[in-house]
Amino acid sequence: MTDSPDAESRFLEQLGQRVRTMRALRGMSRKVLAKVSGISERYIAQLESGKGNVSIVLLRRVSNAMGAHLEDLLPSADPTPDWQMFRDLLRKATPSQIAQAKDLLAGGSASAPRRAPFCGIALIGLRGAGKSTLGKILAKKIGWSFVELNKAIEEQNGLSIAEIIALYGQEGFRRMEQAALQQLLARNELMVLATGGGIVSEPLTFDQILSSFYTIWLKAEPEEHMARVRRQGDLRPMADDRSAMTELRNILLSREPLYSRATAVVDTAGLSVDAAAARLIDAVRPVLQNEARSFGLRSVAL
Repeated sequence: MTDSPDAESRFLEQLGQRVRTMRALRGMSRKVLAKVSGISERYIAQLESGKGNVSIVLLRRVSNAMGAHLEDLLPSADPTPDWQMFRDLLRKATPSQIAQAKDLLAGGSASAPRRAPFCGIALIGLRGAGKSTLGKILAKKIGWSFVELNKAIEEQNGLSIAEIIALYGQEGFRRMEQAALQQLLARNELMVLATGGGIVSEPLTFDQILSSFYTIWLKAEPEEHMARVRRQGDLRPMADDRSAMTELRNILLSREPLYSRATAVVDTAGLSVDAAAARLIDAVRPVLQNEARSFGLRSVAL
């Protein structure tokens, strides 16, 4: 039995939507995806609109270019016969049940979930959110070290981020990102961590951030993100793209549900650096007090 033409059209539309979403999560413009995958920009536009006569080989090239798994792009991906049951159980589960299941699968005990060691404060958000600028101010204020994850990746691999992506692709970069994060956590010291904007697109790495840090989403308006990035002279991965603003909005729209998983949100829209820093410092007061009480850490006067 074959699908009806309407069912096939819906499948292609859903497939196109998944490709658009995955591309935005990776922060890739259509032009960049076309260049990396070796597929024409026109074809990718057709694919994303649900009108592409897609072959499995070309779809694999698209997923590889984004550092994604092929099944992530398919509207229906059931890797095992029981997958649908597991998925439905997870949808109904409470946060406590999910935490216990995660701990059990990681080798822990379902009756006593482990708490990941507290490593400090992590800042997430798009490029231009102020993670580096505000992170340095916060770290100096509370006496912790400040670390930029992307710089740690570059130092550990002896290559710039651009060189890593050019040589190893998005998938290789994400592996190095996870390895760099693990090395930072192994230091066992408190830090303010500025993450890359696309870290939320890698589930395991982002989950490690959420479980090990008090995570804050630095949020701003798309126009402010773009203006700040332009002032920094950094337009990757949207360089020479006339629709850069549209791409940035799509990236933010796709990542918002993931950024919103942060413990707190600090909106810096329309604020000066000093005002934004003051708002960030206010946001961390509760966690500094709680962690000091829980773990006997030195209290920080703010």
